[in-house]
Amino acid sequence: MTTRVLVVNAGSSSLKLRVLAGDDVVATADLPAPRGTADNAEIKEAIESFGPVDAVGHRVVHGGTLYAAPVLATDEVRRRLETLSDLAPLHQPKSLAAMDAVRAVLPDTPGVACFDTAFHATIGDAAATFALPAEWRIRWTLRRYGFHGLSHAYASRRAAELAGVATPEGLRVVTCHLGAGASLAAVKSGKSVDTTMGFTPLDGLVMATRSGSVDPGLVLWLEEHAHTPSGELAATLEYRSGLTGLAGTGDMREVLARAAAGDPRAVLGRDVYLHRLRGLIAAMAAAMDGLDIIVFTGGVGENSAEIRSRAAAGLGFLGVYVDDERNSGGEGDDWEIGPDGAPVRAFRIAAREDKQIAAEVRSVLSL
Repeated sequence: MTTRVLVVNAGSSSLKLRVLAGDDVVATADLPAPRGTADNAEIKEAIESFGPVDAVGHRVVHGGTLYAAPVLATDEVRRRLETLSDLAPLHQPKSLAAMDAVRAVLPDTPGVACFDTAFHATIGDAAATFALPAEWRIRWTLRRYGFHGLSHAYASRRAAELAGVATPEGLRVVTCHLGAGASLAAVKSGKSVDTTMGFTPLDGLVMATRSGSVDPGLVLWLEEHAHTPSGELAATLEYRSGLTGLAGTGDMREVLARAAAGDPRAVLGRDVYLHRLRGLIAAMAAAMDGLDIIVFTGGVGENSAEIRSRAAAGLGFLGVYVDDERNSGGEGDDWEIGPDGAPVRAFRIAAREDKQIAAEVRSVLSL
């Protein structure tokens, strides 16, 4: 019999519940992120409507250095994950609240914690280490953790399947997870060797509301000379920057529509976004000494043919090209967007963290 896995994906503002039988989604519910007893009652009602499930997989944003692989979600594991809340304050508490709510409904069903950071645990010291004093790095475990690992893991594996590659050995893939949050990963031989997000999800690409990489001296200058409180700095970098700060909106569809109409703020937002994207794709390729496949996934990566096309237009020196007809649409969730014979294969792949989580649950529980 096909096992039924309940996938629990708690974001900062939403809770997505999916039941997968094999790779097929057979039940769904999208709810507000859990905050209290009213939400827990709604979660209970949704889960009970799904029918029986054999196991539960929880998406957890941060596993720190404690967990480099999915693990059975015991009480001890939950306690340890709570100690990491300061590293992901927007997401970790919501993930743990969802874990508690689901366990209350399904106390005898085994649960597995699956981590967004775990896929990047294979990054080498040269890529993971910040040039900071050793006493700081050791005392506070300051390093590049990386995020969106569940998406990057799935997208890189799916790309190899689409390319007809029997084994990932030696395969060099750059996965571009472009959504409200955005990051890239350099995946060599099926393992992450570099990524753009760092100690926190603020690093790297321009995002919907997050700044991406900025000069740390700029932040220090604002604190010292403009007397900007640290709390205001943090909130501004997280919620009022990125495309929102540049173009006045974090919605890429609106940015592109306004840019096409000649709005200078939208043109600037689009161009800054693409400049950072192209540069960091090249950096990921450099981390692998070349590139065989590039993948676009996530809300923007999947749905914006214009972003895919404009990004590729600046990457011809790497062998990345996009075929306009293929890029404009294909069949199913995943398709090739590059021309025949291109040096680098290019794919549009639907983000399926739920499939990755379900696979990790089955692996841990030997289902």
